Amino acid sequence: MTTPPFEKDDTVSAATSASPTTSLRDDATDVALLVLEDGTVMRGRAYGARGATFGEIVFSTGMTGYQETLTDPSYHQQIVVMTAPHIGNTGVNDEDQESHRIWVSGYVVRDPARRPSNWRSQRSLGDELHAQGVVSICDVDTRALTRHLREGGVLRAGIFSGSALPDTPGARAEQELLDQVLASPPMDGADLSDAVTTDEPYVVEPTGEFAGRDPMAVVAAIDLGIKAMTPQRMAERGLRVHVLPATSTLDDIRATGANGVFFSNGPGDPKTAAHAIELLRSVLDQRIPFFGICFGNQLLGRALGFGTYKLGYGHRGINQPVQDVTTGKVEVTAHNHGFAVDAPIGAETTAPHDGGRYGRVIVSHVGLNDNVVEGLQCLDLPAFSVQYHPEAAAGPHDAAYLFDRFVDLLTSTTKDHA
Repeated sequence: MTTPPFEKDDTVSAATSASPTTSLRDDATDVALLVLEDGTVMRGRAYGARGATFGEIVFSTGMTGYQETLTDPSYHQQIVVMTAPHIGNTGVNDEDQESHRIWVSGYVVRDPARRPSNWRSQRSLGDELHAQGVVSICDVDTRALTRHLREGGVLRAGIFSGSALPDTPGARAEQELLDQVLASPPMDGADLSDAVTTDEPYVVEPTGEFAGRDPMAVVAAIDLGIKAMTPQRMAERGLRVHVLPATSTLDDIRATGANGVFFSNGPGDPKTAAHAIELLRSVLDQRIPFFGICFGNQLLGRALGFGTYKLGYGHRGINQPVQDVTTGKVEVTAHNHGFAVDAPIGAETTAPHDGGRYGRVIVSHVGLNDNVVEGLQCLDLPAFSVQYHPEAAAGPHDAAYLFDRFVDLLTSTTKDHA
């Protein structure tokens, strides 16, 4: 049994550590420490790779889909805490990944599966984390940790195990680890798109029939950290998707023959994405149909002249209620965002950029837990976006209609210009 890091009332207690006579590097105990920037220290057991890792610590409320979470590029430079207590039950396979690698900086779970049990499993989660060098920790009271993050907000953190642990435990050793955490970069001001984008353009061919008047439409998808399921959802609707690097230009978009432009999800602070924002303004100026998801929603907001801000602890998980105010329908949705758009909710407004040159805008979707802007719709331009993930692997699929809405936008715009 590990020393519990919190008192029974789930409030944060003083930092705990090993017995003064026991080395933290004792292989028999396989100790790992989770250190938060507010000085909280939690002791657990090493999981995955051993060493040290740093990042913004956030929690995800999803009870399933952990493989999709781990391989989502939006989690770059973040340590993810799973609120569900049992993780790893279905193992890992090669079909459900959202990208070519695990992107999380670290992983925190309470009770990892001793062995996977699923007919699709090819290896265990622990083995996969170890193989990809992801330093993780288990046997942590993730319920208490989540409550702590909900009260204090997201923090920088570090996970330490193996040779990264000090030889001698105690307050001085923990201060040394805390100093390393405090020296790690914050998410505010982080420009991370170039670290996660594709190196070269590639094409995802259509697998379904396009519903528009033309045999097929072409979409240029700017990869700011795109998930593999997103172009697949568009391909299922008969769209040919050219996935382009984040550094692409309007000329690169035109070279694909695109009828529409898509901006993907991705990590980092939207205020740093100057190139992407200017590219999007060029798209809006040309009246090319636009659809954005997550980071793409934040960039549409900034392109229109609205601000963005950092949420206290963000939205992450697959059980977030959102209302589409254009229909009144409430949908359960998948989220992964720590920033949000600062736009007025409840009535149409004029986009503030450049004297209102982009016309009228409404907040089309609202988060019902905290009234956060979850979508934007331009009324005088063919452009809309949502803050959440309608591609939603492993679910839910309530918001899949948004891809159909994009197809409708492409179709109606084609007819208007015919």
